Amino acid sequence: MKKNLRNLLLIFLGLQGTQVVAQHNYGEALQKSILFYESQQSGVLPDWNRISWRSNAGVNDGQDVGLDLTGGWFDAGDHIKFGFPMAFSVTALNWGFLEYKDGYDAVNQTEHYKRNIKWVTDYFIKCHPSKFEFYAQVSKKGQDHNFWMPAEMIDVHPQYGQRESYKLDVDHPGTEVVCETAAALASASIIFKDSDPTYSATLLQHAKDLYEFGETYKGKYTEEGGIPAVGTYSSGGYEDELSWGALWLYKATGDNTYLQKAEAAYGEPDYLWSFVWDDKRYGNMVLLAQLTGKQQYIDNTERHLQFWIDNGNGITYSPGGQAHLTQWGSLRHSMNAALTALIFSDTVDTPNKQEYHDFAVDQVNYALGDNPNNRSLVTGYGVNPPTKPHHRGQHSSWIRSESIPEESRHTLWGALMGGPGNPDDVFVENRSDFQANEVACDYNACYQGVLARMVMEFGGTALDNFPQEEQANTEFLNETKINSESGRFTELAIWLNNRSAWPARIPGSLTARYFIDITEGINAGYTPSDYEIIARGNGGATGGLQAWDVDNNIYFVEVAIDNDNMPFPGGQGEHRKEIQVRVSVPNNASDSSWDPTNDYSYEDLSNTLIESEKVPIYADGILVWGTEPSRSLSVTDFNTLGLQLFPNPAKNVVYISGDITKIQNSTVVISGITGNIIKSITVSDVATDRISIPTWNLSSGMYFVSLTSNTGAKATTKFMKN
Repeated sequence: MKKNLRNLLLIFLGLQGTQVVAQHNYGEALQKSILFYESQQSGVLPDWNRISWRSNAGVNDGQDVGLDLTGGWFDAGDHIKFGFPMAFSVTALNWGFLEYKDGYDAVNQTEHYKRNIKWVTDYFIKCHPSKFEFYAQVSKKGQDHNFWMPAEMIDVHPQYGQRESYKLDVDHPGTEVVCETAAALASASIIFKDSDPTYSATLLQHAKDLYEFGETYKGKYTEEGGIPAVGTYSSGGYEDELSWGALWLYKATGDNTYLQKAEAAYGEPDYLWSFVWDDKRYGNMVLLAQLTGKQQYIDNTERHLQFWIDNGNGITYSPGGQAHLTQWGSLRHSMNAALTALIFSDTVDTPNKQEYHDFAVDQVNYALGDNPNNRSLVTGYGVNPPTKPHHRGQHSSWIRSESIPEESRHTLWGALMGGPGNPDDVFVENRSDFQANEVACDYNACYQGVLARMVMEFGGTALDNFPQEEQANTEFLNETKINSESGRFTELAIWLNNRSAWPARIPGSLTARYFIDITEGINAGYTPSDYEIIARGNGGATGGLQAWDVDNNIYFVEVAIDNDNMPFPGGQGEHRKEIQVRVSVPNNASDSSWDPTNDYSYEDLSNTLIESEKVPIYADGILVWGTEPSRSLSVTDFNTLGLQLFPNPAKNVVYISGDITKIQNSTVVISGITGNIIKSITVSDVATDRISIPTWNLSSGMYFVSLTSNTGAKATTKFMKN
């Protein structure tokens, strides 16, 4: 209650002394920032993950060392798990949450936040199998950055290989990593103390052990520790993390020993940078000013924040008002400074309270759209948001190319872009420009805390029923051409493409059907069994000619990719596989017995590859691309098999009941009124005298249900879907 009153008083005082007014829906921005972290999840995804284009990835992490190191977050637009910035992200997020929890509560995001944090703290616990061992990284730049593909393919691509796990121990210390992770776990222990005291205690014990590890065995993780993060997250030193980790352990335990350790490791900072993954000095001074009230720390913080204020003596400002520190991730730095400015001005007595407050509001509003370009610099939020971040999963190329397709296939919700490369307000969307266009877990960490503070002051609402599931577009298709033909045969090359992205995946089966009209062969005295099918390449034919519309002599040949040759969206040679198939009449047949020009699938084909929708593609037996020829279905009443279908009309489900011997091991097919197959089900292990078929996802209209029993008996009936 005291905290709520304090926050209300702060908001009142802030509104009294400033002209700043709400410009944005900060609640929506906060909601979407949390969703960004769900886009970054690694491992077997939890059932509460709300990103419809994501699936499991990195499920073998740790196998190289005999451990389960699955989970955590992918760092940025790549798929490496860097423990150092990941831990910083958790600590910074938790700092903002603990200071501004009321903002999360106001827009019903607290539980979403806590389960996302627990996803990563669970991972850190896995990475800490013994007191003085910690796995600081999984995969590395040399392995991962050569593969521009969705996360789901890292376990699939044979050239990617097993992801290596990199460990710190007493002979290979990494003080900054383990002390930062101690801070992350200690801060999380505070969050879970009331709701899950057992888990909180577990987090705190790991935090204590990790801090002891870092304090006892000192060294830089990229030098003495040997972790391959040089050039990505190189360490600048560890004294700041010794202080930072101790401060969070003090906040979690109240043990003055940790406060003494924090002050001893504090040192004399400079003032000309920002609070970031490798530099906690500016976080230390704010926390120490809060916790001790000592003038030294207050003065240090004032000097640092004055560097960020637009007074002509410090940081460079763009004409549009961005405080611009450096070209790489410029918005990240201004957001981190904004959070420290808000926390300091809200909790420490300073004559510059209003100045720091207004600085933070101006900087977050710049990112959300109050800039000379009048556009948001946060993906999926606001006016004309960026759509081409440097992010493999959001782009979802099937060919391992940053430029194909030109437009990204997914919406990445709530990610703060790197931002303008220079203090001139110029922002150019360029997926290859990772300094300005990449997104990262640490970019959003302090920004999210600022958003929660804005909600407390200016209000905001989260979107209802959000996010909606993305609508998939083309995921599978063919490229087909005529290889050769004569008066007795047609030979085709069919390239089956896997460009899946909702999510990227390998189906259990992938087939194509080539439809032909054999009327001329029937007239010449041949039967379907007289036709010869020869297939070669990365698969084969599933049988001879198969009936489609017997009354009109329409049949098809089906080819299927072999299981060990399945295409996957991971490169030029990986995303498509070829099958060559020849359909012919007997060698002694007359020319009049073969005429491909009346074949449904032959239309528009030539000796050049084209995408032919009349050669439909099926994944796991379901039509996923192309069109089938229409056909007339004759209805043989279910009663002939001792079966019935109900209810009719149907809404969410239909049932087939009756003779269980007819239902067991049967095949049930739902078709549209033109005969197009919508769903195919193989029935087994029937425990009752009926089976259920979901129909909730069918549009209103008439449908056919065909059942083929285990003895080959067939029956078809109709039903209406309301």
